[in-house]
Amino acid sequence: MRVLLYSYNYYPEPIGIAPLMTELAEGLVKRGHKVRVVTAMPNYPERKIYPDYRGKIYTHEVRNGVEIDRCFVAIRPKPGLLGRALLEASFATLSFIKAISGWRPDIILSTSPSLPACLPVAATKAFYNCPVVLSLQDILPEAAVQTGLITNKLAIKVFEKLEHFAYASATKISVITPSFAKNLVAKGVPMNKMECISNWVDVNWVRPLPKTGNAFRKAHGLEDKFVVLYSGNIARTQGVRTIVRTAFQMKDNPHIRFVIVGEARQLNDLNDLCQELGVQNVVLLPFVPEAAFPEMLAAADISLIMQKQNVVGFNMPSKTQKIMASGRPIVASVPLNGSAADAVRQSGGGLVVKPESPTKLTQAIQTLYDNPQQLQALGECGRKYAMAYYSGEQAINAYESLLEGLITEAQAPLKPVMLNAIASSHNMSRHSPTQSIYPNR
Repeated sequence: MRVLLYSYNYYPEPIGIAPLMTELAEGLVKRGHKVRVVTAMPNYPERKIYPDYRGKIYTHEVRNGVEIDRCFVAIRPKPGLLGRALLEASFATLSFIKAISGWRPDIILSTSPSLPACLPVAATKAFYNCPVVLSLQDILPEAAVQTGLITNKLAIKVFEKLEHFAYASATKISVITPSFAKNLVAKGVPMNKMECISNWVDVNWVRPLPKTGNAFRKAHGLEDKFVVLYSGNIARTQGVRTIVRTAFQMKDNPHIRFVIVGEARQLNDLNDLCQELGVQNVVLLPFVPEAAFPEMLAAADISLIMQKQNVVGFNMPSKTQKIMASGRPIVASVPLNGSAADAVRQSGGGLVVKPESPTKLTQAIQTLYDNPQQLQALGECGRKYAMAYYSGEQAINAYESLLEGLITEAQAPLKPVMLNAIASSHNMSRHSPTQSIYPNR
């Protein structure tokens, strides 16, 4: 297959959609397919274009067999409505030019967010006359509205129109949880237009590793501590400040350390709260290099998944699969009826508590601290579940099958036409001695 992957986020961005799309693209290349990525200059989560990519309109590179075409985006660390409009417009315009400038794809795989990217994707689909699969990683603008990210009524209406256009213009939609599908069915999307493919993790790379001699623990003075780890984005949807307040409640236990790994600017805000509360049992650290990621996860005794109460229930943090694969138990402070809570319960890999409640989070952590056998059992269950349902091979198999099936369907109408043309030519040769489809005989 010749696949055009249209994704705002890609390597070297360390969290969110970028690692997933990178693994998918490289996985397809390993299977003999040709993949070209159209993406933005890397900027997440700092919302600043990375130093090596600044001052450029376009770049082209090849990494692990994947062709990567990047375009400039007008990004700002804290964009308002106008800033977001400029960001989306710059990506939509510049990425489209790049998308139609390369080799012709058999199919387009697009990720959302960014939602306005559905416009250049639809235009690219028309240009190449090929099918499009929309990989839906979040449901916008619903999620953004409920978390207060978008409040302008006109902007909400525009995004709702874009949402419906994105669903209508896609040939097929892949959703990451069944609850996504339910949400889309309620909006009029036919069930047969959707396919559920869970997000995944490389279970051979992220795996249970011993805490003894762990490099991350050693580097940060955590060798004799009970480590409660949170790693990931620290934004308004996560409610990470609850961790600091929980640490305050557990400050009398000298053996417990709360470790929060995130982007430097976001850590500064948490540091202010730590200073305000006077907590000494919180360690704030920047993101680790990609190669050190499995060791970092293995350093935890407990790993946290955090969401605020107002986060829409269908949202599924991508860190869920990674924590399970690491063999460490989860405490999920998330909406009790949401996708993340369902996944943790179904896996048997952790405990679910009411979000934004330091007291409930304290109780869950204390329960596991007092019960090492339960701690170990939960981690083992999570690992088994990840192996069974979240392996990268399974996900790539599913995407490969989906893409190949759509390409076959798109090409199928051509076959009867070709056969009719051959039959017609053959019939002509039977009635005219001067024409033959075998001229050398």
